[in-house]
Amino acid sequence: MEAGRDVDVVVIGAGQAGLSTAYGLLRQGFEAHTGFVVLDGDAGPGGAWQHRWPSLTLTSTHRVNDLPGLPFAPADPTAPAVESVPAYYAEYERRLDLPVLRPVRVTAVRRTDDDRFRVESDAGAWTARAVVNATGTWTRPFVPRYPGQETFRGRQLHTVDYRSAEEFRGQHVVVVGGGASATQLLGEISRVASTTWVTRREPVWRDGVLDEDAGRAVVAEVERAVREGRRPGSVVGHTGLLTSTPYIRDALDRGVLRRRPMFDRITPDGVEWGDGTSVRADAILWATGFRAAIGHLAPLHLRAPGGGIRMDGTHVAGEPRVHLVGYGPSASTIGANRAGQSAARQLRRLLRPELARTA
Repeated sequence: MEAGRDVDVVVIGAGQAGLSTAYGLLRQGFEAHTGFVVLDGDAGPGGAWQHRWPSLTLTSTHRVNDLPGLPFAPADPTAPAVESVPAYYAEYERRLDLPVLRPVRVTAVRRTDDDRFRVESDAGAWTARAVVNATGTWTRPFVPRYPGQETFRGRQLHTVDYRSAEEFRGQHVVVVGGGASATQLLGEISRVASTTWVTRREPVWRDGVLDEDAGRAVVAEVERAVREGRRPGSVVGHTGLLTSTPYIRDALDRGVLRRRPMFDRITPDGVEWGDGTSVRADAILWATGFRAAIGHLAPLHLRAPGGGIRMDGTHVAGEPRVHLVGYGPSASTIGANRAGQSAARQLRRLLRPELARTA
């Protein structure tokens, strides 16, 4: 293995979770390039933020949390998040001189005969004593299957495909999903088109802000799922919809957020319910969330019978050298910051106990 290809830790992904982990590894005494590397599949910095729709601004999104060690202080909070957040991430990588290599798309992680890990990619392979997976979910959009889906003559798209409400001007759009993205895009589209909002469950509305007690309860529920090896869902999905959020308040005032239960089938011209009622549609927008992007970990056989990965804190239960940051209870910006640094501390104790604690 050539120089720089054999390290203590390979971090996969350079979004919030990966950069937080890299910061923690530096603080714990791991050397950049020789002690750890960060492999990122994107062409530039920014994680999932570089792929968001242009109308998403810092004033309309959930709060963008600081990366550890460098406050986020955008000059213009009304600027598109797709510009300002990647610029912040790029500055973070530059200031800390992080060993981020891109574009490197990891295809598989395997155990080797000498009890290490071989991280295979389209740019070659690395070997490591430990792996931190921080690939998030953006590359794995989830679209449920419904009868007749293939017959629909209009356009079907997921949140990842959305760019502008102008694409739907004068049309009728069915928006599917009960989360923050669904309500935000519904609010935008409803200004230029007619809309129908459908969700599988009744929306959970939360007045005011998410207080610490409620936040802890949400995280505890997700932690319970990953300890049991079940699919964790998302932290955001458990918090409910905050009526204090400007775009939700505006949509409520305009009467846009009138929810209908999930339809039973898709027809060539729209959607239909079991009672025979139907809605004509030009487009169906699936704001139905994501799944964890962990297919490259399949050779490690980590999945539990419940479909998820059983976790013990940030590491896979029974495998303290494989950490998932940004998975389960750490799948939020604050959670990823804490989890990345926790994983780094654990890996120092495990791999480099001779290093003096610096954080």
